[in-house]
Amino acid sequence: MNRRTFLRSAALAAVAASLPQRALALGSDTPAFFPDLYSGKGLKLHFRPYELKLRHSFNLAKSSRTVTPGVQVQIDFDGVRGYGEASMPPYLGESVDSVMAFLGKVDLSQFTDPMRMEEILGYVDSLSEGDNAAKASVDIALHDLVGRMLGKPWHVIWGYSPDLAPATSFTIGIDTEEVVRQKVGEAAPYSVLKVKMGLDRDTETVDVIRSMTDRPICVDVNQGWTSKEHALEMCHWLAERGCLFVEQPMPKEMIDETAWLTERSPLPIIADEAVKRLKDVAACKGVYSGINIKLMKSTGMREAHEMITLARALGMDVMLGCMTETSCAVSAAAQLAPCARWADLDGNLLITNDLFSGMRIVDGKVTLSSLPGIGITPV
Repeated sequence: MNRRTFLRSAALAAVAASLPQRALALGSDTPAFFPDLYSGKGLKLHFRPYELKLRHSFNLAKSSRTVTPGVQVQIDFDGVRGYGEASMPPYLGESVDSVMAFLGKVDLSQFTDPMRMEEILGYVDSLSEGDNAAKASVDIALHDLVGRMLGKPWHVIWGYSPDLAPATSFTIGIDTEEVVRQKVGEAAPYSVLKVKMGLDRDTETVDVIRSMTDRPICVDVNQGWTSKEHALEMCHWLAERGCLFVEQPMPKEMIDETAWLTERSPLPIIADEAVKRLKDVAACKGVYSGINIKLMKSTGMREAHEMITLARALGMDVMLGCMTETSCAVSAAAQLAPCARWADLDGNLLITNDLFSGMRIVDGKVTLSSLPGIGITPV
């Protein structure tokens, strides 16, 4: 038995139950099926739009939305399918049209060995300067495909213990007191609450939460504070109220002011909007305490893994985050969770029309599936 035949046989035995062979309902206002499974010898890319519907309006310091545009992706090879997705919140600067246009340029049929991941993903990255979420969708699908062919999840392939995965936070957006109380109730299974800030009622939101629970919180300001003195005052105030860290307190352009804050803050200051890809990590050293890595910013799992390695070598904390996404992209990010100090992997919990089952939260902790690839099954 040659290598390809062995891999194909092992993959089909491991994942036959999770590969859809016919229609999969996606909702009344979306196309109702994944394409038939391709059994050819070259890589076959499929993609189509899929809008994510949020359980609550997602209110940030500078924006608000009730849906998140997305694109679902599949890569088929020799009877095996891998799944990926792109999720495009407005600040990324991508859209369904831009992602579809980028994916339309991707020719994976030229590759006949999906194991040559560096070559394939290097080619995808070379097609444009940006399009990070679009590239991430291909990266995730390729990782899922290869993991399925190998019959192992990626945290096992990388040699990480799932027991080291941290607790994940549950996000509470900027909202009325009534809705904040409702969200705190919904967050009962989670041991850490992530609080969105950046408006004039920041302290009121925390006071409401503290009137209901003493669970630790972390704060994401989404660049909403513009005074370093006010930011420092808030960090001290939050430290007295059980806060673990503060994420992107000031605009990413305020580098000197953020470095000043990080030096004086009683809490770690974490970069989000200020860091996207590997080239951004070193510049965060001395400005931030750590970085928030998201697959939609990093172009996927490959570069996210490299970013974690570099950040840890620089002595920086690592947080693993996500956008509002299905369990596909969230479970892909979760493969890296054992490397992170903190996790914010709740994007699939914020939507009403998930397409997959995968990574679960058990007693507030990221719990990885033993299924191969990124550990998901279509539902």
